[in-house]
Amino acid sequence: MSQYTVALAGNPNTGKSTLFNTLTGLRQHTGNWAGKTVMMAEGEFSYDDTTFRMIDLPGTYSLYSNSTDEEVARDYIIFEKPDVTIVVLDATSLERNLNLALQVLEMTNRVVVCINLIDEAKRLGVRIDLQKIEQRLGVPTVAISARNRIGIDKLLKQVKLIASGQINPRPIHIQYSDDIERKLAELEPSIRENLGSQYPTRWIALRLLDGDESLLSSLKKRMTEETSSPMKEVASYGRTACH
Repeated sequence: MSQYTVALAGNPNTGKSTLFNTLTGLRQHTGNWAGKTVMMAEGEFSYDDTTFRMIDLPGTYSLYSNSTDEEVARDYIIFEKPDVTIVVLDATSLERNLNLALQVLEMTNRVVVCINLIDEAKRLGVRIDLQKIEQRLGVPTVAISARNRIGIDKLLKQVKLIASGQINPRPIHIQYSDDIERKLAELEPSIRENLGSQYPTRWIALRLLDGDESLLSSLKKRMTEETSSPMKEVASYGRTACH
């Protein structure tokens, strides 16, 4: 039986934990992330002769390292490379929730966007154009109600298709200002030279341009002594490019 790892990301109060509980039931346990006071929830579920290990990431509004919760969620997606990341959005507050989804899509293409609380949106008269959202984002998009188990099978089908490599999503490529794009083009080759292709170089370049020292610290911890010195050069270049 195949086994894959699924990360569950989303803003607080989107029903993310409800979905986690719906899928994993009693097959879950909690603890703390290594070296952190942040709670970690892990569970397991099966679908179509496949076992999935699910990690419920801390609920966050962004992945910009403004809090320990954000650092934990960011580092897991970047370093642990889950087979699939489900980004849970609130159907009644899509505009606010999409910010996190776009950030995740810059980090990995192995994403399913899960629009939860679809029944609540319908009650409020909110119409969701799933096809248009999926076309714009470039990744599978599914509408569900976690508490009423609506759309769960469709969600898991997409999760398995991505995890098994049967589909390879091509997320939206966010275009920034000419000045930022020029700086990214200058910085990315240096990052790629020092880190290889194991991490999303464009996203790392963006974070370095933003002066994200927390990400730099996490990267250094992941590197060997031979590569930690060049990383300092990348960081220095990133700070210089900001000006």
